[in-house]
Amino acid sequence: MLKQHLQFKLSQKLSPQQIQLMKLIQLPTQAFEQRLKQELEENPALEGGKEKSDDLDNEYDDNYDSDTDNETIAAEDINIDDYLSDDEIPDYRTKANNYSADDDEKSIPYAAGISFTQSLINQLNTVYLSDEEWNIAEFLIGSVDESGYIRRPLADILDDLAFTQNTYTDEKTIEKVLKIVQELDPPGVAARSLEECLIIQLKRKDPTSSTELAIAILEKSFDQFTKKHYKKLIQKHGITETELKNAISEIERLNPKPGGSYSGNNRIVEHVVPDFSIRIVEGELELSLNGRNAPELHVSKEYSNMLKGYKDSKEKSKSQKDTVMFIKQKLDAAKWFIDAIRQRQQTLFITMNSIMNYQKKYFLTGDERNLRPMILKDIADEIHMDVSTVSRVANSKYVDTPYGTKLIKEYFSESMKNEQGEDVSTKEIKKILETVIGEEPKKKPLTDDKLAAILKEKGYPIARRTVAKYREQLGIPVARLRKQI
Repeated sequence: MLKQHLQFKLSQKLSPQQIQLMKLIQLPTQAFEQRLKQELEENPALEGGKEKSDDLDNEYDDNYDSDTDNETIAAEDINIDDYLSDDEIPDYRTKANNYSADDDEKSIPYAAGISFTQSLINQLNTVYLSDEEWNIAEFLIGSVDESGYIRRPLADILDDLAFTQNTYTDEKTIEKVLKIVQELDPPGVAARSLEECLIIQLKRKDPTSSTELAIAILEKSFDQFTKKHYKKLIQKHGITETELKNAISEIERLNPKPGGSYSGNNRIVEHVVPDFSIRIVEGELELSLNGRNAPELHVSKEYSNMLKGYKDSKEKSKSQKDTVMFIKQKLDAAKWFIDAIRQRQQTLFITMNSIMNYQKKYFLTGDERNLRPMILKDIADEIHMDVSTVSRVANSKYVDTPYGTKLIKEYFSESMKNEQGEDVSTKEIKKILETVIGEEPKKKPLTDDKLAAILKEKGYPIARRTVAKYREQLGIPVARLRKQI
């Protein structure tokens, strides 16, 4: 039996322009500059820099409707006058008020250098090897990761050599060549484990009683060493506490990631460019948007002149009409992009200004204990924007403060109540926890239960499991691993 019925469904869809705007808002300064460069290259109707024309005083028509996607428009239906009204956006509309042309954006120069892998190959050239050994050594170097380790089993490397390099050998030969590769610099390179990496480095040092003991501990008692079972180490190796302390001191001076110390590493090092700057001027906070987020943009005068030529021509050929359609599309895109940049600037500034005022006490003092509990909804409600918009700003933007450059989302935190029933930030509790651990006796670190008891005495009644969670978030190990001899 068939039934007919009506079903009403209310849905909200974002237009392509709104989606693009959200993407622009999310971009940090450096990525935004790349996006801007791309748009300037792809759209000839959009130009950067100051407008050469003197007629820059006409305002952009805010009622201009460029949402003509998927529409078919006849060339004769286009009102050319809409595009000949000298409505190029004055460049001051897209400039930050706090940015001067004299502001000089310095970029950090990078020294050109060879890759980590090439450095190892160059060193290998000084070693006498047979053709087979050279092929194996080169393959082993290619298997070294960015930390300086070879993490693949030799059996897998043996198979790969046969299938990809046509080199048939055995594990014993690979092991022999590996020892040669492990003699290259930096010390510890091509190790297959942390234990092997540290031992290689110790064997490269001048032999002393401390280095020999350190090697013995790593070779015979690595598990006990990592778990800091110092009493067991003293008993097992028949040594004094001072001798153990000296041996551990030798190990602690080693580099657990030899690849990371290589200055010519081919990893990309990104330098953070702050999107905002907060300064204290005469006791008051002053916020500024990085000038690189406020480019000078305008619609091409040449494109407007091309339309004017079309309008003045008496006979309009099909090719002219096609040209007009192309020009219109590019002008639409240019005007929308300029408007989107303006909306991006406003959104960034309004959001950060609200965050700054919400955390005014912190920004004036730099004391993290003054950070108020703050969630995305607090700011979204205050500036009447969507939570997702605030999230896009907070998760990807940095602010330069008198206390360092920080990711904005670090200022957001949940809240809990202290013994007085007041809302306090979890960041404040973490800061106190970090301080308590920093002041604990090094030979007998505080357990999570004891830490919870101390926090309760200070007026923060939180459970042991919560203390453990905060400690892990701070990157602090358990009490046993914090123990020092």
